[in-house]
Amino acid sequence: MSDLLIHSMSEFADLIMPALALAGARDIVEIGAEYGGMSSLLADHCRHHGGTLTSIDPAPKAAFARWLQDNPHVRHLAKPSLDAFADLAAADAWFVDGDHNWYTVYHELLQIEALGRRDGKPLLAFLHDIGWPCARRDQYCAPDLIPAEFRHPHSYDAGTRPGTPHLIEGRGFRGMGSFAIATIEGGPRNGVLTAIEDFLAHSLGGGRELGFAEIPAVFGLGVVFDLDAPWSAALAAQLLPFHQNRLLRTLEDNRLRNYLQVIELQDIAAAG
Repeated sequence: MSDLLIHSMSEFADLIMPALALAGARDIVEIGAEYGGMSSLLADHCRHHGGTLTSIDPAPKAAFARWLQDNPHVRHLAKPSLDAFADLAAADAWFVDGDHNWYTVYHELLQIEALGRRDGKPLLAFLHDIGWPCARRDQYCAPDLIPAEFRHPHSYDAGTRPGTPHLIEGRGFRGMGSFAIATIEGGPRNGVLTAIEDFLAHSLGGGRELGFAEIPAVFGLGVVFDLDAPWSAALAAQLLPFHQNRLLRTLEDNRLRNYLQVIELQDIAAAG
């Protein structure tokens, strides 16, 4: 059943790779490798342009570990992202697809911005899972790593459906023990899109205006970029047709409804 669910950031390659070329990106940092689908594309790009890919993931899948053995030019940091920034310099582009919760994503963006300011590089960040279900609801791979004051009540077993703010025990989209999701949807400091919006407001309050594109497909892709960068106008023109595109959103809503129906049928069958 998992083969039915496209979920990799690599599905956006036709948008991402030209964007990297526009920005002249050579050195890239990827947060969250999972199976390495996006990693392989980024590694090829960095190698072709004489740059370096640094991948951060405390527990990538076995497929990524095997791929890494054949790609010794890729630097891998096996630690949580917020622990890894001390080992990093600013990159030309950042890919954020790790732990999908407000605390982690907001502080990842703050660290990315701080490194860029320190090293004099414009900000270009691609963030995944900014749409449902993580837009307004935290997801935790390791809840204990989130400070208690930022960690919402959560469940490993209950699931969610679009338009349903409460969780459904043993049904819907859920972690099945691999990750937990917040029991409430919405409100302050909850979800990936909320983290991005709060970061944009923080940057604007500090006198820095950033561009943001929201592409509503494959769980949502966000692109945050420095409007002062020499390539910003060209990047904005490339992304504009996809920004909050109603057709893409309709197709994504339909895809999710169909997949959730498959989960529902599977749960019914399992219940006997």
